[in-house]
Amino acid sequence: MLIIPAIDLKDGKCVRLRQGRAEDVTVFGDDPAAMGLRWQAAGAQLLHVVDLDGAFSSRPQNLDSIRRLRQALTIPIELGGGIRTLDTMAAYIELGIDRLILGTVALKDPDLAARACADYPGRIIFGLDARDGLLAVEGWTETSQKTALDAARSLAALKPAAFIYTDIARDGVKRGVNIPATRALAEAVDIPVIASGGVSCLDDILALLPLEALGVIGVITGRALYDGSLDLKEAIRLAQAG
Repeated sequence: MLIIPAIDLKDGKCVRLRQGRAEDVTVFGDDPAAMGLRWQAAGAQLLHVVDLDGAFSSRPQNLDSIRRLRQALTIPIELGGGIRTLDTMAAYIELGIDRLILGTVALKDPDLAARACADYPGRIIFGLDARDGLLAVEGWTETSQKTALDAARSLAALKPAAFIYTDIARDGVKRGVNIPATRALAEAVDIPVIASGGVSCLDDILALLPLEALGVIGVITGRALYDGSLDLKEAIRLAQAG
């Protein structure tokens, strides 16, 4: 199981939000590339990056920081936030981003999502961000009436590289991963699942490891790494030991 460090970009800085609220932000660094190198040096095999400004404004906003991250790192990067058009996808792919995360657009424009998967096979991830089981879109500012499970079942036919499942209530607050919801999603679809939201310590990684047999291939962690309650090297060692 991959332990995937997260870098969230806001105004060119590394930040973390609590439960996706733009006004509840903590700044952890003003050099995203240096932070990415730190996680790479600790053994990360994949970096998760979100353009928060892009998510809220529906268009890319941190291109310079993303470009510097890509130039600095050798490991793959998955990127989300404000990716709403094929032109944006093409620009990021040309920049060298390995996988693109589609959230709002996948739910609101299934035809575009299908085209993206066809144009970039194996490089499109669908982000399923749930609040009380219902999907949130537009930078988590709107809640739909569709459940994450229903969306996953319909989007699975497009053969994305993976689903990222985030429990918004747990994101950035270190309450532990929503194991039952993550398990239910992994059991419902034949697509790899990446867990997100709530990791606080090694015990949370241990709790997730049994789900690897169901197709949970990784877990994203942010705040726990930044405040030191989770050591990335130790988490990777634990996951590799199985």
